[in-house]
Amino acid sequence: MTAKIHPNVAVPPSLGQQPPVVAPAPAPAPADEEPVTLTVWRKSLLFNGRGFTVFDARGDLVYRVDSYASDSRAEVVLMDAAGCPVLTLRRCRKLIGLGLGSDQWLVYPGDDTRRLPPLYAVKRAAQYMRGGGGGGGAKSMAHVAACSGGAAAKTGAGGYEVEGSYLRRRCTVYDERWRAVAEVLPKEAVGSDVFRLVVQPGMEVSLAMAVVLALDQMFGKPSLLRSWSS
Repeated sequence: MTAKIHPNVAVPPSLGQQPPVVAPAPAPAPADEEPVTLTVWRKSLLFNGRGFTVFDARGDLVYRVDSYASDSRAEVVLMDAAGCPVLTLRRCRKLIGLGLGSDQWLVYPGDDTRRLPPLYAVKRAAQYMRGGGGGGGAKSMAHVAACSGGAAAKTGAGGYEVEGSYLRRRCTVYDERWRAVAEVLPKEAVGSDVFRLVVQPGMEVSLAMAVVLALDQMFGKPSLLRSWSS
């Protein structure tokens, strides 16, 4: 029997498709005690839009990313359930010689990418610079570093390493002490556009979701937001 998802969110009738749903589960304990498990749906709730919709274990809307097909900005805004910006990812591409580009995404607080310094930089690992798809193995896919001058660096936050395969929805985020702090995992019998994000105590859930958005831009086949990063 096909798995169903039951998000507690009103979907516009014009959407024409019911969102995937998580079976009801007990509310998660505070983040400093238990892992947080989210269901990530690679679909915008907007009609004719592209993006992501993220639910918690109870089926409540937690985050959303929305864009219309005509939107060509090289940025992605992670919003909360009320539509308030939480983090913004802005692409930063630099040539580093022989036409090889350094593909990275800067993570800003809120939606202010002009005045405030970025918090983190998510950078594609060297072995994937020439178009590798992050297809398999335990090789590093991406690095996440606290940006100098940003609020994260001022608090002494360290960096992260991402290993695995985003295409297979099996990758792990490790902190500087090589502890697994977040995982992307497939959701059985649903398909690759619906998957789980498990975040361990010690990593901000919004940052883990921002890393997922960056991975989708770097390795998605195709990325739902490809027009923003092409």
